[in-house]
Amino acid sequence: MSVSIKLPRALVERLRKISEAHGVSIVELIIDKLSEEMDPEGRAEAYWEMAEEYLREAGEELYRGDLKQASEKIWGAAALAVKALAYEREGERLSSHGELWGYIDKLVRETGDEELGDLWRTATAMHTNFYEGWAPKGEVERSLKRIERFIQKLRKLGL
Repeated sequence: MSVSIKLPRALVERLRKISEAHGVSIVELIIDKLSEEMDPEGRAEAYWEMAEEYLREAGEELYRGDLKQASEKIWGAAALAVKALAYEREGERLSSHGELWGYIDKLVRETGDEELGDLWRTATAMHTNFYEGWAPKGEVERSLKRIERFIQKLRKLGL
């Protein structure tokens, strides 16, 4: 379930600046802060739920033709799924791009599934596309399908 909340413009601008400084979306920033009081399982479930929501939103953005927003939602879904799995399996909070990359590397070494790394690189390409806008619609569509598979694979590695 998602809920819309109206916030004062100044607060939204402050949240945007903080989230950009941390390399996360405003939603991720809020989830991080609110979930500090939750146990790792609760945090993991919040991240899984948001990852699924981002996938849905990415499809909607793609349908509307907003490739940059679709790309960022694809990236966000993948990043949140990795965070969810780390909370679920290790009780560990991943808070930087470097930690996300390191966790993917760990999963690839642990499982021998090199496709996880390939799929992760698809997600990071979509993060770049959010800023650069180079990817054509077909690439964004294929990336969405690949990240759906990535998230399914991560879910299977969970508890």
